Amino acid sequence: MIDPTPSRRTIRVVAAVVQKNERYLITQRRPNAVLPLLWEFPGGKVEPGESDADALRREMNERLGADVEVGQLISFVSHPYEHYTVDLHLYECRLKSDTLLPRAVNAFQWVTSGEFDRYPFTPADEASMTKLLGVT
Repeated sequence: MIDPTPSRRTIRVVAAVVQKNERYLITQRRPNAVLPLLWEFPGGKVEPGESDADALRREMNERLGADVEVGQLISFVSHPYEHYTVDLHLYECRLKSDTLLPRAVNAFQWVTSGEFDRYPFTPADEASMTKLLGVT
């Protein structure tokens, strides 16, 4: 018997939780991206054969021109979208320099956890924030 439900593709994504002066670094997706103009913790997809730490360093450089030190895993959430599931792994990260050069993002902001509700986040990031910070 054939299973009528197609298997869902799972995408492994890593994101950096960067905190400075009680503010968190968030980025806005570009207008032509999937989930356009929504906000998220910076990061991206893990490529085949790539470690989470290598992916985070690559994505932070590609998106923000930033060199980061990757710390420990602090949160994980699996979020189903219509055609795929995102497994989002949040890592504590530290910027090696204060200079950010936005390249593959629409914008970035430093915000307090109390300001998160002012920004429309992607569903996976929203779920991870709720889990991580107790933000509703």
